[in-house]
Amino acid sequence: MSNLNGKIAVITGGNSGIGYSTAKKFKEDGATVIIIGRSTEKINIAATELGVKGITADVSDLSAIDIAVNQVKSEFGNIDILFVNAGIFIPMPVGQNSEGGFDNLIAVNFKGAVFTIEKFLPIINDGSSIINLSSINAYTGMPNTAVYGATKAALNSYTRTAATELAPRKIRINALNPGPIATPIFSKTGMSEEQLNGLSELMKNRIPLKRYGKPEEIAEMAAFLASDKASFITGSEYNVDGGTNVNPLLLG
Repeated sequence: MSNLNGKIAVITGGNSGIGYSTAKKFKEDGATVIIIGRSTEKINIAATELGVKGITADVSDLSAIDIAVNQVKSEFGNIDILFVNAGIFIPMPVGQNSEGGFDNLIAVNFKGAVFTIEKFLPIINDGSSIINLSSINAYTGMPNTAVYGATKAALNSYTRTAATELAPRKIRINALNPGPIATPIFSKTGMSEEQLNGLSELMKNRIPLKRYGKPEEIAEMAAFLASDKASFITGSEYNVDGGTNVNPLLLG
């Protein structure tokens, strides 16, 4: 029996990587899925491939979120699952952080995530599930991730408090902290292929399980948290990282 049968799910950043895999998993588990992304071309291609609804919206633009919420409400009514997955990664070393990079990370990873939740809340059914995609970089102290990690730490803090405040509505909210996952996010940083390959090998060697995670493995955990099987779980964080976060010496 499908775990998400009859549920309506919204996924931001659903056109690639973890969002795409989770949309596929949610649909397989019986949910009606809406994916949101900022590139009309990419979101339309992904929606067609997945057989789901696609909506264009940049989560850093609050008015765009409003339009997306109104469209979802008009076409689907209230929703049961919100996967706040949209995010960006910009590597910047301390002492060389740029204002533009800082603003972009905050705008998408924290402000965008928070206001995605805030603006969807009026159409989220009581007893629903919200899942925030965070990162183990909230804790690892990995070089070049000071601001990126700070946005994820802020999101985790918001998640914990939101769990308390949303409990009267029986809305559960949890965070997923992936470790290194094989997704396109690193290729969007502007790093050269040589730099990307070097970073890839460096990170892989420091993961206890000696491999990158797969987007499908994050999707499995997201599907569990979205389902009624996780009905007594809220305000929690789950590290899906091959053991990286419990072996900090490997990060040195």
